[in-house]
Amino acid sequence: MDYSVIDRYIDRLIDETTPDAPIWNIENIKHGKPAAWNYIDGCMMTSLYTIYKQTGEKKYLEFIDKFVDYYVFEDGSIRGYDLETYNLDNLNEGRVLFDLCRETGKEKYEKAIELLYKQVKEQPRTGTGNFWHKKIYPNQVWLDGLYMAQVFYTRYEVERNGCKNLADVVKQFRGVYENMYDREKRLYYHGWDWSKTAFWADKNTGLSKSFWLRSVGWYTVGLVDSISYIPDGEKELKDELIKIFRETIEGLEQYIDPVGDMFYQVPDQMGREGNYLETSGSAMIAYAMMKGARLKVVDGRFAKVGKKVFDGICRKYLTQTDGKLNLGGICLVAGLGPENNRRRDGTFEYYISEPVVENDAKGTGPFVMAYTELKQM
Repeated sequence: MDYSVIDRYIDRLIDETTPDAPIWNIENIKHGKPAAWNYIDGCMMTSLYTIYKQTGEKKYLEFIDKFVDYYVFEDGSIRGYDLETYNLDNLNEGRVLFDLCRETGKEKYEKAIELLYKQVKEQPRTGTGNFWHKKIYPNQVWLDGLYMAQVFYTRYEVERNGCKNLADVVKQFRGVYENMYDREKRLYYHGWDWSKTAFWADKNTGLSKSFWLRSVGWYTVGLVDSISYIPDGEKELKDELIKIFRETIEGLEQYIDPVGDMFYQVPDQMGREGNYLETSGSAMIAYAMMKGARLKVVDGRFAKVGKKVFDGICRKYLTQTDGKLNLGGICLVAGLGPENNRRRDGTFEYYISEPVVENDAKGTGPFVMAYTELKQM
């Protein structure tokens, strides 16, 4: 296919966005929320920085700096950020601060990194040492959080702390592998309640009821991105993550739809009524496959497998209306609880009930990330 249309799509996202009203943050637009630091914007900033590094085109770096500059104040405080919510999602956008520090030398970005690392140090933990997903979700580990927190945490340890706590990063991935991985289905459950008290949790295992594609996607990206930052000198820790990543990717291959070349919203229920091929999780796994092959931590054939999934997304969901490209098939949001929202119960019926939208950064960010890997092939 002609991939140049994707460059036009990315240009559209940039041209129609201001820092206080990004076109891709459908969730904020839908609910009329004021602009605040969030993981959705973080997905886009990370992917756009990768494009800048590939192309050298300053327009991408200038856009990222202008965007993030709006959210970070001179004293390092961050617009809309409250450390005491202990929300792992808020760490994700911190990744790009390391790059902006190096590119711009702005002291306020340095201060913001330290603020976010303060959250890492204080984040409540389960008895296994895993971070709670948020303060409002006590003792709960969600796959999403391994992407949101661990990549920032890894970068901080490697680039600023002499790898002092790198073993803790690996321990948290290990905790998920040991407690949330179904070895028979070779899939990870979306959530795990260490206390086994949440209404959605199995009373014996603490696990949620089923598998959600995007959460698995977050986890695979969290793994491969963390691996990419760990230096070879930390061989034992790096090898442990590679082993987990390899098993994860190899297990996922069986769930690719043979016709659509994508993954389903509930990946193990292929063809079940109401289930659908979903963009964001498919893009994340495609990215992880291609990046893993490039880093030589999975079999090289996964470069082609990841490309096949990416092409499947393009065929099905990349459309043009009135000369404008749009990316569809994106699950807007999904989660577990809290107690006063029992609709979010982790069942198949719940996951297929959430809205499906176009151009939301939870899909466009990973789609652009996967595109950056495709370009490197």
